[in-house]
Amino acid sequence: RGLSPTLQELEVTVMDARICNNSRFWDGDIAPTMICFQGQRRGSTPAKGDSGSPLVCGKRPAVAGVMSFSSPDATDPSKPPVATSTVKYKKWIQKTLR
Repeated sequence: RGLSPTLQELEVTVMDARICNNSRFWDGDIAPTMICFQGQRRGSTPAKGDSGSPLVCGKRPAVAGVMSFSSPDATDPSKPPVATSTVKYKKWIQKTLR
């Protein structure tokens, strides 16, 4: 199956960082600058090639993160996908854009 010619979106739920970092999931590998999330529908998950995609949140939609990595097996429920938090880098982003 090739890449989609159409822009895709996926409804996700952000996970509590403590849960994502426990031994059942990423076991301490998640830094404070990372956001774990999961698809709202079972089996819905980002795939290879989705890195760099925005994680958009809020009633007034804003980019909260950028898709970073997931398990080599995208269907592995014990390794939820991870985004880099843009909030943690806001000052750097604003300075770089100037």
